[in-house]
Amino acid sequence: MNKKDYYEVLGVSKSASQDEIKSAFRKLAKKYHPDVSKEENAAEKFKEAQEAYAVLSDESKRKQYDQFGHAAFSGGAGGNAGGYDFSGFDFSDIFGDIFGNSGFGDFFGGGRTSKGSGRSKGRDSLMRMELTFEEAVFGTKKMINIDVMEECEECHGKGGFGEKTCPDCHGSGSITTEQRTILGSFMTKTTCPSCNGKGKTYDRTCSSCHGKGKIKRNKDLEVKVPAGVDTGNQLRLAGKGEAGTNGGPNGDIYLEFTVKKHPIFEREDNDIYLELPLTITEAILGIKKEIPTIEGSVKLSIDAGTQTGDKYRLKGKGVVDVQDGRKGDMYVIAKVIIPSKLSKEQKKLIDELNRTNLNDEPDFKKIDKYLKKA
Repeated sequence: MNKKDYYEVLGVSKSASQDEIKSAFRKLAKKYHPDVSKEENAAEKFKEAQEAYAVLSDESKRKQYDQFGHAAFSGGAGGNAGGYDFSGFDFSDIFGDIFGNSGFGDFFGGGRTSKGSGRSKGRDSLMRMELTFEEAVFGTKKMINIDVMEECEECHGKGGFGEKTCPDCHGSGSITTEQRTILGSFMTKTTCPSCNGKGKTYDRTCSSCHGKGKIKRNKDLEVKVPAGVDTGNQLRLAGKGEAGTNGGPNGDIYLEFTVKKHPIFEREDNDIYLELPLTITEAILGIKKEIPTIEGSVKLSIDAGTQTGDKYRLKGKGVVDVQDGRKGDMYVIAKVIIPSKLSKEQKKLIDELNRTNLNDEPDFKKIDKYLKKA
C-alpha cells in the first residue's frame, strides 16, 4: 500500500523545526481525535498523524526517514504495512497538553486511557425558580430547599477507616492493560475497581456513608437574585452543589429563572412597553396624562392629534442590565379607544362635531380623489 509522505501528512516542510512539527500534530490531533471528530475516516487520519509525528519528532528516526523514506521502517511490526511501528511510542505528554482534564484521556499507540477518578469536582445541579415580574426587575432574596450530597463528617469523605495502599493498583488509582490487534498495541488505563480510583483501601467501611464518603442532606439556602434577570437567565451558586471526591472541590448549583407576565407591562430585553388607552378627545386635543411606570407614576405629555400606534419614549425608565448596570427605556404606545356606547348628550356633541369639516387630512383626500374618478 502506498503511504503518504510524513511531512505531507503533518502539513509541514522538510526543514520544519521540532516546534513546528509538534504544533502541526497538535492541530491534527484535535481535529481527528476519535472522541471528538465526526469526519469520515477520522480514526485512520488520526492514526496516520500519530505515525508521522512518532517518526519526525525523533531526530534519529527522522534522519533515517529523510534518507530512505518509508523503506527505512519496512520491517516494522504492528500492521503498519511498511511503515514505522509506533505502538510503543509514548504520546501521554502531548495528549495531556492538548486535552488536560477535559475527560478525553490519554492515548498511547492509538489506544485510549481512561484516567482514574482521583481528586474530582462534585457534580453540578440545575434548579428552576419562578419569579414575579417585580422580583425579576428589582431583584429579591429567596429561600430554596435542596437535597445535596455533602462530605461525610464521620470519615471526612474517605469512606472508611484504617487506610492502606491499594494492593491492586499500588496507589496509582488505575490499572493498565495491553491489547494487541492488527493495528498495533493498545495500552488501556482504567479506574482500579478495587479502590475506585482512590489508590487506597480501608480496613473498615464507614457505617454512616456506607463507604461513599458522602451523605445526602436537606437544607435551606438563601439566594440573592440580582435585579434585571429574565426568563432563561441562570445564576451560578458556586460551591453549593455536591461534595467533591477525594478532596476535590464542591460542584455548583445553577438556578434557571422563569418570570411571570405582568398585567400591563411588556418586557423586551431591558425595555418596558405600555399600551396606553386614550379617549378621542385626549387624542385630538392632547393632554398631560398620569401614567404608571415600573418605578411609580409620572406625567406624560400627549401631543394633540395623537394616533393609535404613536410611540413615546421615557429614557432610563426600563430595567437595569444584569451585566453592566445600564438601564433600558420605557415606550408608551398610544391606543385611541372608540366608545361602543354613547349617551344622548354625547351623541349630540359628536353629531355637531361631524358637521364641521374634518376631511382635510391627507388620508381622506386620497380616498376622495379615487371616488370622484369612479
